[in-house]
Amino acid sequence: MKIKKAIIPIAGKGTRFLPATKEIAKEIIPIINVPMIHYVVQEAVEAGIEQIIFVTSSGKFSVEDYFDRNQELEAFLERNNKTKDLELVRQIGMMVNVTAVRQKEQLGLGHAVLMAKNMVEGEPFAVLLGDDIVVNPVPAIKQLMNVSLANECANVIGVMEVPKEDTAKYGIVKGDMIDDRTLRMNGMVEKPKPEEAPTNLATPGRYILTPDIFEILEKIPRGAGNEYQLTDAINILCQRKNVLAYKFFGERFDTGNIHGYLDATIDFALKDPLFREKFIQSLQYRIKKYGINL
Repeated sequence: MKIKKAIIPIAGKGTRFLPATKEIAKEIIPIINVPMIHYVVQEAVEAGIEQIIFVTSSGKFSVEDYFDRNQELEAFLERNNKTKDLELVRQIGMMVNVTAVRQKEQLGLGHAVLMAKNMVEGEPFAVLLGDDIVVNPVPAIKQLMNVSLANECANVIGVMEVPKEDTAKYGIVKGDMIDDRTLRMNGMVEKPKPEEAPTNLATPGRYILTPDIFEILEKIPRGAGNEYQLTDAINILCQRKNVLAYKFFGERFDTGNIHGYLDATIDFALKDPLFREKFIQSLQYRIKKYGINL
């Protein structure tokens, strides 16, 4: 079955980016001149997703507006013969169908996914976390779709290898390796200590899930942080259905924190021919200016 819908939870308050997020949604903060959320939605669209379901909270209207048409801006650009800019904003406004559902309380990722149940309408769906940008010629979520379809629409969790000392930052999967990139899961452990981690395969925010997850999410109690954890629901799902973990290809940037955001900004500037030369010159000048020894 073709996967047409993707849930992107963006209800968080973005406190790591204060004071900017006092007035604007974190997801709209740009990497150079493109909002962070654009890259996540673009990954979904390039994978064939036809509808994005944002799980939002108050103050997130700008995210929905970004993917909508702005007739006033388009008219201004057209009057002033700004053809390239006009084409750019029109493409953004038409790239995908966007809907939103409000998460009135931030009660965990599991709760956020459950909020979109009625919009999914009984179909397998994708989940992409809005904080995580993955760069690869074949979109990461598309790689997971391919694995799901090759295994009778199995649930598939995207994973990446992390240093053993970093396992306490992530959900860590466990199970039996089927091949060099695929693991048949029997569960997950949320943020285990390095000495207790069953593997070093972490879940950075890409999922293909079947509607079976909703029945579980409706019944699980609150877990870590007094929130409804998607990890807890996936652990139950592993006992009932075929759940796979797949080591996707691609470089991941965690733009949910300032350091990851800076990494993405530097990387994107260096690989873009429009910015590379000037950016390198600017870095060289400032490294010398501040007497930094590399």
